[in-house]
Amino acid sequence: MTSVKLGMPAAPPPVITPRRKTRQFNVGSVGIGSNSPISVQTMTTTKTYDINATLQQIAEVTAAGCDIVRIACPTDKDAEALPIIAMKSQIPVIADIHFQPKYVFAAIEAGCGAVRVNPGNIRKFDDQVKEIAAAAKDHGTSIRIGVNGGSLHPKLLKKYGKATPEALVESAIWEASLFEEHGFHDFKISVKHSDPVIMVRAYELLAESGDWPLHLGVTEAGPTFQGTIKSSVAFGSLLSRGIGDTIRVSLSAPPVEEVKVGNQILESLNLRPRKLDIVSCPSCGRAQVDVYTLAEKVTAGLEGMKAPLRVAVMGCVVNGPGEARDADLGVASGNGKGQIFVKGEVIKTVPEDQIVETLIEEANRLAEQMDLDNDENPTSGSPVVSVS
Repeated sequence: MTSVKLGMPAAPPPVITPRRKTRQFNVGSVGIGSNSPISVQTMTTTKTYDINATLQQIAEVTAAGCDIVRIACPTDKDAEALPIIAMKSQIPVIADIHFQPKYVFAAIEAGCGAVRVNPGNIRKFDDQVKEIAAAAKDHGTSIRIGVNGGSLHPKLLKKYGKATPEALVESAIWEASLFEEHGFHDFKISVKHSDPVIMVRAYELLAESGDWPLHLGVTEAGPTFQGTIKSSVAFGSLLSRGIGDTIRVSLSAPPVEEVKVGNQILESLNLRPRKLDIVSCPSCGRAQVDVYTLAEKVTAGLEGMKAPLRVAVMGCVVNGPGEARDADLGVASGNGKGQIFVKGEVIKTVPEDQIVETLIEEANRLAEQMDLDNDENPTSGSPVVSVS
């Protein structure tokens, strides 16, 4: 019998660059700033006044790993629903406010964890910052100053000609100075743009200008595939240099998909504990089995698994044995069969048509063992499983 360790190591995994130092405050129960983990956000697609539908969607994104959820508040009916939603939501709620400043105060009074304000399209916003800051401070509500390339103030558009990085940053810094002038510091800033290059440069400039926590987003990023690529490229560029305290992946897709992508980006950079990690062969003429189908079926069969397992699905003799041996669980396939590895040890060889069910069965067994070991030894580090 051989004892092997599974899952993430006891020590924190390395990151590319330490987080940029930023201020600390809370959005409800979630800490924001460099002393807290980077949080994943999304936005509901329901009509906020449909309370049951909105709470149901919040429950779905919470289950997918969302930390903070934003909800729209464009009408009186939506504002009236805010107190119930804020009270019953399992995660902090941010009210998204545009055009009507009265809804900023309604959201604060409703007990929302934060309010997102768009200085570019709220009428006479600057004239009301003092009152907004006072109300937010009294209720323990934080603010997100959300500058957007598609709704920049006309004065800045006239000055710069278009939504340049400099224009976005000037808008953000001006609004930040107004809140700070009135003694309010519990805010984060976003400077979103649909072009990742402009977005990245804007956040670089903003990060150089102050210690405000920054909320990252490529706005209107597009359908799932295109939006995922844009967001991954932009977020990876910034997060790998320590820039960013909260993120939202904006996709033309259900909110749960945004949360999944956001979590995966953070996990890939070791900025969030990794859960299930599927390693599989790329397109290659050396493959001796249908590795595409194997990987898709294994991924589908393990969907929702929370255990931090690394599963390798390999289809040739070049990299297959090494990758499978290095993973928590893996298969090296060829000649119509697959060798099943558990942390470097071959535990069995199965026919090709049994690979998927065997991997799923072994993954579930290992996950259960990990849960059991964690319950019995909560501070012992990575769990240990014996294989023969």
